[in-house]
Amino acid sequence: MARILVFQHVAAEPLGTFDPLIRAHGHRIRYLNFSRDPHRQPRCERYDALVVLGGPMMPDQQQQYPHLAVECRAIEHFLKAGKPVLGICLGSQLLAHTLGAALFRAPRWEIGWYPLRITTGGRQDRLLLHYPDQQPVYQWHGYSFALPAGAELLAQSDICSNQAFRYGELGWGFQFHLELDQRLIKRWLKLPAYLRELAASDVEHSAEEILTHTEQHIDASLATSRRVFKAFLEQLPSSGNVILPSR
Repeated sequence: MARILVFQHVAAEPLGTFDPLIRAHGHRIRYLNFSRDPHRQPRCERYDALVVLGGPMMPDQQQQYPHLAVECRAIEHFLKAGKPVLGICLGSQLLAHTLGAALFRAPRWEIGWYPLRITTGGRQDRLLLHYPDQQPVYQWHGYSFALPAGAELLAQSDICSNQAFRYGELGWGFQFHLELDQRLIKRWLKLPAYLRELAASDVEHSAEEILTHTEQHIDASLATSRRVFKAFLEQLPSSGNVILPSR
């Protein structure tokens, strides 16, 4: 059994599909929600892996959100300890920032479903070798990052050249939201703050069109998320017999 520390930034962005899979493998989850407890100092040595989730803030807003600096130190701790790290959206940006990569506004927003192109390195990666090339994945971001020095580029899209990377053997950053199911996507598209961000972005499709695209792509995304996240869990101490949750 492993203990997984999860950094959460807003209630609307939990582990999603990853949560029941972790529990089915017999691992324990410790959520640290910085929106509720922004001054919390995690005791990283107690945990076997770290997952950093998404959120509306940007990695360079550390004066406004001091916990972002705390998160970067925790990421550095896990990497130095040789423990698995997975950063999702904001989490991937924080991972890249911790590794010294530049952060910047993306040339265009990605909100909704976009094809993901797996690189040659991604085809050999333990997680993304399970991802079908050009399969659409759900996105919601306006920031991007340079590829950290020494990292392997795993995936790209037409708008965002650095969609996924691996640093060393156990550090992964995913700019996209493979953890989302249909319920969470619908929730995002009802929240006023998210709808305002969508309206202010330069994307051409509406919330209603995104929901239509979700109907088309969600089943394939759920199947792929199970394979990718299961591969991440295989990097943790064994939990013995596993009964996977049904969809």
